[in-house]
Amino acid sequence: MGDGGPEASSSLGIAGRLPPPFLLLLSHLLLHNSPPNPSYIEEQGGKVNAVCAKMYTLLISCLLLSLMLQARVSAEKKSYVVYLGRHFHGPDASPEDYERARSNHHSLLGLSWEKNAGESIIYSYTNSINGFAANLDEEQAREIADDKILGVYGPREDGVIPPSSIWAKARFGEDVIIGSLDSGVWPESVSFRDEGIGPVPARWQGSCEGQDVPCNSRFGSARDFDGHGTHTLSTAAGRLVAGANLFGLANGTAKGGSPAARVAAYKVCGLTGCSDADMLAGFDAAIHDGVDVISVSIGSTAPDFFANSVAIGSFHAVERGIAVVCAAGNIGPEPYSVRNSAPWILTVAAGSDGRAFTSRVYLGNGEHVEGLSLASGRLPPKDFYPIIASTDAKVSSASTEQAQLCYLGSLEPEKVKGKIVVCLRGDDDKMGKVHAVSEAGGIGAILVNDASSGRYLTAVPYMIPAVHVSYDSGTVIFSYLNSTQSPVGRIGAPTSHYHLKEAPYVASFSSRGPTFVSPQILKPDILAPGVDILAAYSLGVAPTFAEADTRRVAFNIISGTSMACPHVSGVVGLLKMLHPQWSPAAVKSAIMTTGPVHRKSRHSAGLRIRHIHPNQAMDPGLVYDLGAPDYFNFLCAIGYNPDEIPVYAVGNSSCPAVPMKLEDLNYPSITVHNLTNPITITRTVKNVGKPGAYQALVRPPPGVSVSVEPKILMFSRIGEEKTFQVTMEKQGEDLGPSVFGQLTWSDGKHRVRSPLSVVNVPGEFEPVFTLPYSPLGIKLRA
Repeated sequence: MGDGGPEASSSLGIAGRLPPPFLLLLSHLLLHNSPPNPSYIEEQGGKVNAVCAKMYTLLISCLLLSLMLQARVSAEKKSYVVYLGRHFHGPDASPEDYERARSNHHSLLGLSWEKNAGESIIYSYTNSINGFAANLDEEQAREIADDKILGVYGPREDGVIPPSSIWAKARFGEDVIIGSLDSGVWPESVSFRDEGIGPVPARWQGSCEGQDVPCNSRFGSARDFDGHGTHTLSTAAGRLVAGANLFGLANGTAKGGSPAARVAAYKVCGLTGCSDADMLAGFDAAIHDGVDVISVSIGSTAPDFFANSVAIGSFHAVERGIAVVCAAGNIGPEPYSVRNSAPWILTVAAGSDGRAFTSRVYLGNGEHVEGLSLASGRLPPKDFYPIIASTDAKVSSASTEQAQLCYLGSLEPEKVKGKIVVCLRGDDDKMGKVHAVSEAGGIGAILVNDASSGRYLTAVPYMIPAVHVSYDSGTVIFSYLNSTQSPVGRIGAPTSHYHLKEAPYVASFSSRGPTFVSPQILKPDILAPGVDILAAYSLGVAPTFAEADTRRVAFNIISGTSMACPHVSGVVGLLKMLHPQWSPAAVKSAIMTTGPVHRKSRHSAGLRIRHIHPNQAMDPGLVYDLGAPDYFNFLCAIGYNPDEIPVYAVGNSSCPAVPMKLEDLNYPSITVHNLTNPITITRTVKNVGKPGAYQALVRPPPGVSVSVEPKILMFSRIGEEKTFQVTMEKQGEDLGPSVFGQLTWSDGKHRVRSPLSVVNVPGEFEPVFTLPYSPLGIKLRA
């Protein structure tokens, strides 16, 4: 799954003209060491017309680029705080100690920028706090952040909304109604307050239900005793809340994607799951009530569209102009695991936004390792405690495996009391293991990955000091335990870290495509933040769900494609506010074709997906549009029989005598399934911007030749449509499971990007689903 070659484009003719004499002189001086003779300009003027025309263009471009880059670097300098922890010198430090600290700060900055490193530093913190403040650009800030630095923090801009941003232009989504199909809402949450919100829109046909549920001009409805629905809905449309945090972590201003939008919560899930009957009822109610966007952080186990209540309900919504955004599922990184893959759904994968909550394990031999934690419990920072491997505390009635995994009742209280217990992570509940340690009298827990889980870590709000560490870190811990008769250590308090170098990356748990039902549609569609997301939470449930957990939190930090989905739902709300005439497919196209591509994934080197870019999406230039009849014809082409097709029938429509080619569905991505012979694919784009000419730029997938006709599309008005064809032909013998390239239409301002991919689905491979399914099957949280 390698990258394609460089982008290729058809050339545009540029009429040349003779450059002015001063430029001929300048070009000579740049290319020669000696000055020209006096007759140079006159003699060469008529001979080097074409060469100098190109030189003229090149020099002007270089000068402009130099000025632009210079201005950009200057404009992007901001104050950053580089935090290094504490100083080793005490309160009686000498002047030499302070000077040494300042020198270290200058040296650290000078590692990357040797000249004028000291001039960038605003403050050197030399007393108790170890760190400095400096004027850096974002690239410098990322470069300086490494494992030895505890944090690099950018400037706080919580109240500064640039007038050019989609938030400002869409007025925070104030006239949009976002519906959420989930576990309900905690309406008293400050994220749903209605101060400053105008009257209820006349088009709203819904009502509040439930005897104890207060509603306001932002709506509300069924009470949430799960927390999931409150979290997702506030991510989509929560108001700005200053000082939001979980146990002091991620402290800042919480805000939803469309913070001024109205919200409608449809409770389709309980503590035991989400049924198809409730799901369809939720869609039916949301369509009737007049919502503009439906957000669904639920994954169906039914692979076929005709047996899938999310696919069926969303089809009816899209048919009525309502955009539907769904989570891709949390069964990654295995291929063919994506949920909610119908082409009329905007399917969202989860990625990291560069934030992590880390906790260190300090060992008695001076070593330390780092893991993830959201624990509220704290140990005194300077004390060390006995550490014991869980297998060394096994009760006689438990198996070794049960003790390794710290099952409840598998640990001997007399051996565990007052100690930190090291457990294997396994595949089951992390909080249950920590609870088992606590019940046995342990004061802390370390959960260690096995080799198969490697570096995949998650942060959890444990009740006692606990941390989840990688396999490599676990080997360091176990090596220390085996090296001494009396191992000791301590678990540090969790801290917030920002601007991680590797972000954004696709989360390991995020489900991958392709799909077996329709491998011609590349899924998921878009990547959005879904790792360690802080959002409002229900006060009716503990953050761990444990009966022994009496904590209640107004905000919680959770990971999942469930958290990524409402980020996109909020952006869809803003786009609907800006472009109410756009179809759901046009909105989807704007989001899919404007985001930058990110290939980083800790568990899938070949994954290609775009990260959402809201400000770019509001002006995409061109869109790929679709309607319900197009989706119906696509289902006919898949091969559904006459008994199944009526589920999606549009009016009195019936399948055409000659089915469409599946690859010709006017989707923003172009995917070929099992490419053997050359194939020509048709697409149509609609102009939603100013008149202009768009040129085709192609980066072909490795081993595949790609041609585009025509290479230039001319648009004279908004709404004008143009059709083009893409021909793909296999060049190599074996393309592997999938290869990726890109087609871009550019007018100089807009870059309308479409993935080009070839996926090879093995005929003998059958999909494996985690639960049995039926036309009325249970749903899983995404």
